[in-house]
Amino acid sequence: MIKTSQELSVREKFIILVDNDYLKKSEIIVLLQGDGINRVEKAAKLFLAGFAPKVMVSGGVNNVKSGAFQNKIIINSLISYGLRRQDILIEERSRNTREQAENVLELARVFNWKKMILVASHYHQYRAYLTFLKRMKELNILIEIINAPVKNLKWFEENKWGKRFDILAEEFDKIERYRKLGHIATYEEAIEYQKWKELRT
Repeated sequence: MIKTSQELSVREKFIILVDNDYLKKSEIIVLLQGDGINRVEKAAKLFLAGFAPKVMVSGGVNNVKSGAFQNKIIINSLISYGLRRQDILIEERSRNTREQAENVLELARVFNWKKMILVASHYHQYRAYLTFLKRMKELNILIEIINAPVKNLKWFEENKWGKRFDILAEEFDKIERYRKLGHIATYEEAIEYQKWKELRT
């Protein structure tokens, strides 16, 4: 049975908006570490298509079992797609998604970036986006964070870090848990932000 717009939950509406965000040229493409090198192709293609002049790899964890590959592996993979080393920035202080939001957005404030494209695997994009929105509000800055989730990944593929279908459920559990801690924005806040982005286009 197909749901009408009135029957969709706020979470479902949020998911639809994130999955179908409108791409714009930006100052930076932020590639979040995780899911092996499966996010690299998306970031590289966005760069090569001219959506931003730089790609930033964010994250400093080295744990293959969790899918957090060394940054040198990610850099080499980006280069294999045609990027030059000078096209790639590294933010390696972060150890989790909240720290990625803190460190990347602090750089955004320093360099006065107005738009950034956020690249994560489909299952992680939702929590990452809500985390970035919350931190943006805490820093009292306003930039456009544009979602570019990697969609062409297998949901039931066996990886050392688990099946993406199972990780998706864990991600939504984390969203609820971190929302109660005040670490992420709400679905409603994200929808209002999406509306703001579209109306200013």
